[in-house]
Amino acid sequence: MTPQQIELVKSTVPVLKEHGVALTSYFYKRMLNNNPELKNIFNLDSQESGRQPRALAGAVLAYAEHIENPTVLAKAIEHIAKKHVSLDIQADQYSIVGENLLHSISEVLDVPFESDLIAAWEQAYLQLAEILINVEKQKYEALSAQVGGWAGWREFEIAAIESTDAGQRFTVKPTDTEALLAANTGEFISVKVKVPTHDLHQPHQFTLSDSAEQQYQFVVKPEENHTEYSVPNILLNHYNVGDRVTVSAPLPTR
Repeated sequence: MTPQQIELVKSTVPVLKEHGVALTSYFYKRMLNNNPELKNIFNLDSQESGRQPRALAGAVLAYAEHIENPTVLAKAIEHIAKKHVSLDIQADQYSIVGENLLHSISEVLDVPFESDLIAAWEQAYLQLAEILINVEKQKYEALSAQVGGWAGWREFEIAAIESTDAGQRFTVKPTDTEALLAANTGEFISVKVKVPTHDLHQPHQFTLSDSAEQQYQFVVKPEENHTEYSVPNILLNHYNVGDRVTVSAPLPTR
């Protein structure tokens, strides 16, 4: 990025502080309307509750504030990369996100798309995307290289559902005969389920409460004041022993 582009990005910090959530809310609606297949990747319950737009607004603001030295955000980038890997985000999807983000900045801030400001944000986004793609590539390769590891989604069967003081404990095991990556209590997985009455699937991240040979366990608690896309509620109300879900490989929280 040129010094001029860096200054242009930094000039948007006050606007992002005041209107960041409005921008990211607009962005998600725009992107999901234009690319409905992504509704199977992004958690729609988090979209409708506003949690995801708020989280993205904070990340965009932090990136703009530290655009001169993004290495300051190493911990945040590591956290985002783990979330992306657990949702099987792929490199080619970054162009979709980037296109919709740039158009959203243009439309929400009422700035011509051909302006220097949008060009500066394009370079800023490409810089961040390259960093994340490289980190995520390394994580996908590391998971695939481990005994019993895998990248992306793997089919599991619900082997048991038990009541505990903390909630319903689900035990899942892979439907294939391959080895299963050893995991530690406290690591997290993503579980993807079919949404009743909708032709789409939704992911949700759960913390492993236990793991044993060829199975993982996690506790599911009901969510109040949530939408029909709530994965915990779908699991509790519509899934039984013998049903199948897809699961991402365990990752450490830190």
